[in-house]
Order: sequence, then C-alpha cells, then structure tokens
Amino acid sequence: MLKPSKTKFRGCLLGQCLGDALGFPIEGRDENDCSSFIFNKAKHWFDGFEPNRIEWSGQYTDDSQLARELLESMIEKGGFDPKDYAERIEAIFRENRIVGQGLATAKAARNLARGVSWKRSGEPPPSAGNGTAMRAAPVGMFHYDDAEEMIKVAHTQGWITHKDTRCSAGSVAIAGATAMALTGQAEDTDAFIENIAKWMAYYDDEFSKLTLALKDWILLPPHKALAPISRAGKSPDYVDGWPGISPFVISSVLWSLYSFLRYKDSYWDAISTAVSIGGDVDTTGAMTGAVAGAHNGEEALPKHLTKLLNDRGIWGYEELTALADKCHEIKTS
Repeated sequence: MLKPSKTKFRGCLLGQCLGDALGFPIEGRDENDCSSFIFNKAKHWFDGFEPNRIEWSGQYTDDSQLARELLESMIEKGGFDPKDYAERIEAIFRENRIVGQGLATAKAARNLARGVSWKRSGEPPPSAGNGTAMRAAPVGMFHYDDAEEMIKVAHTQGWITHKDTRCSAGSVAIAGATAMALTGQAEDTDAFIENIAKWMAYYDDEFSKLTLALKDWILLPPHKALAPISRAGKSPDYVDGWPGISPFVISSVLWSLYSFLRYKDSYWDAISTAVSIGGDVDTTGAMTGAVAGAHNGEEALPKHLTKLLNDRGIWGYEELTALADKCHEIKTS
C-alpha cells in the first residue's frame, strides 16, 4: 500500500467541496438545466475563465460542511468520537449554519437538541437517504490504513442520523473508495469494485451485490448507464419524483462511483458526469469529487476555482488545505 501524498489529501477535501459547490446552484433540476450549466458555464471556468460571482459564489453545502466537521472532530480527538461528532451536528443545525439541510439529518439534529442520545437519534428504516455517505470521505482519509476501523467508523458516524443498513453500506462505499483512491488502488477497476462490495456486505448484502454490477455499467456511456443505476434498489412501481439521480443512497452512491470509475483520470470528466444528469447533484458532485480528488490530487483541480470555495465567507481554501494537511501529518508522520 502506498503512503498517500499531501496533494492527495488536499485533493480529496477540496475535490469534495468543489464538486458540491458546482452542483449546488442546480440541485434538483433536470438534465437539460444541469447539462447547460455544466457544459456552457462551468466548463469555461475550468478552462481558466473567472466565474461571475452572482452565478457561482463557491459556496458548498451540508454535504461538505458535515464532512469537514467530521474530519475536524477526528483530528481533534485522535480518532472517531461519536459523542463529539453528534454535538457538532446538533450545533451546526441549532446555530442555523447548515446549508441545504437533509430532512433525516435535520430531524436527528432536533432529537440531539432535545437530549436524545446519539445512539437513538437517527431516523429508522425505511428512511435511506444519502446523508451519511455524502460525509464519509474523511473516514477514508483518516483510516486509509485500517480497513476494519474504516468500516466500523463509516457505519457509526452514519448511525447518528440514519439507521437503515443501506445508509451504512453507502457510507462504507464512499469511505472505502476514498481510501483506495488515496493509496493508488484505483487502477485495477475490478479489484476496486470487489473490495468496496466486500466491505459493504458487512451491513447490506443487496447493496453490495448491486455495486458489483458496476463492472458492467461502467462499460456503458452515461446516457445508457443512467436508467439502470437510477432504478437500482427500487421496486418497479416506485416513483420518487426526482429527475436524474435522487437522494436515495443506493442510486446516488452508485452513480458517484460510476462517474469516478468511468473517468477516473480526469477530475473534470468525472464531475461533469456526476452533475450533468440532474437530480441531487450537489451530493453526487461531492461524493464523486472526493474520490476523484483523492485519486488525482490537488493539481488536478483548477486553483482559481478552489481559491473561491467558502462556507458563508469562512472555511475557504486556506482553512480547508490546513485541515487536510493536519490530517496528513497525523497519519503519515
């Protein structure tokens, strides 16, 4: 196993925030709107043009806010402390600092604010949104060298807000994909998929088996892969009302992994695939961006865009890179 470089740690955190921020202005819109935004505006920004700050402020959402809080907590505590992370979740909601909140996570935060233990605060099944997977990449950063601990922490951090086993498996998938991307293990696509599926099976066998289907789906172009992935794990008559990819954890995690694996050596191609099809695109952008950034490193990200990242004017490039560097120092020194 390769020891990850500092640029890969930075690429992971910045890549998540950038993918999230690019999806944020078009979250919930259909493929036409998302494709137009990505290929007519964002592509020009990637190519070096300065964004109009009215069109794109660099603001990222709860996906990256909660991932950042998780990484901060693990660094401060020297590992995962569920009580500390639960307090951070409660505080960011109570203080109205959250951007684009998910329903299940907001409900869990209210439970925590009422004094409910983190062990009982999460939404029970069948609530199975992507609110735990979207914030799981830092688990892969912090535990890239210990698969057993990574699997346990990915599950436990999610349990605070979501108790469905599919959510646990989705969190493991993103954490595991991040860990392998950081350590140069994404080159062998079949082994990459097989390892993720094996780790996911600790919590949900059906989701694990669906993940193995990525071996076939990544051979399809996006417009043909979208249909089977968007329907994965859903009953034939289920209608969720979302265009593209919904917040359902199975389809959104699978689409994010598909986008990365289809174009793993190009951050732009992976992100544009994740976001252009519509739906919950800040989250697919965040998850894809974390893994693609971990694989390709900070140098794959346009610095004139990462310099604009922010959370309501704070937690921008300097603070995010300092956080990633601190994690790298702890894990590699």
